[in-house]
Amino acid sequence: MPMLRKAPALHRAVIHLNDAAPEKIQTALQNTANLLAALGPETQVELVAHGPGIAVATDPATEEFTAQLTGLLAAGVALCVCQNTMTARRLTPTDIHPQAVVVASGVAHLVTRQTEGWSYLHP
Repeated sequence: MPMLRKAPALHRAVIHLNDAAPEKIQTALQNTANLLAALGPETQVELVAHGPGIAVATDPATEEFTAQLTGLLAAGVALCVCQNTMTARRLTPTDIHPQAVVVASGVAHLVTRQTEGWSYLHP
């Protein structure tokens, strides 16, 4: 299972995705790409998906975003998915994107990262 990067970076951001609407997923992915383009590849970014937002990591209907997500992951973005959501939806690690990192609670992860000084974005 992938691990989250721990190396210090000049900029660190968590992007909150809790909506399965294609326009919301597209906005989150585009915001992530724009952030990396503006601040540089050393920027640490975690896309945190929970509730309906877990569709970014599971739903075949989001195939149109696969290339963009693959590019972001290759650029070092971490895709974090919520174990609570997985449990509620009866999903297993084989049901989610193979590069996703499972966190115990998506909302708790967001709060923890903010406490650690990460910037929070909710497109």
